[in-house]
Amino acid sequence: MALLEAALARVLQTPGIAGAAVVDSVTGLSYASLGETGASQDAHDLVGLADGGLRQAGCADELESIVVTTPSTHHVTLSVARDRDPVLLCATVDRDRTNLAWVLQDLTRHADALLA
Repeated sequence: MALLEAALARVLQTPGIAGAAVVDSVTGLSYASLGETGASQDAHDLVGLADGGLRQAGCADELESIVVTTPSTHHVTLSVARDRDPVLLCATVDRDRTNLAWVLQDLTRHADALLA
């Protein structure tokens, strides 16, 4: 767990990210979290709904990311591939303090290093 928490601490260094969590994509169990991560607990259900909708629409590709926007925050969920089922990297982002494109790029870089 200490390695995951250290990785999440690096994620929180990105300007505007208020919280981050690593969540099991199958069970929804949170492996580690730091900062404001309230919406991370719902990420598992959100990914399941989005993935099911994409499949019904005929999309055969794997889900890569989801961004849910509220008046004050973006809730970003990235799927991180690994040998077993993927995990989800979830982040709570302050809309007023950051650029969403920059955050997505930075989170993708962190996701690549997360399980290395």
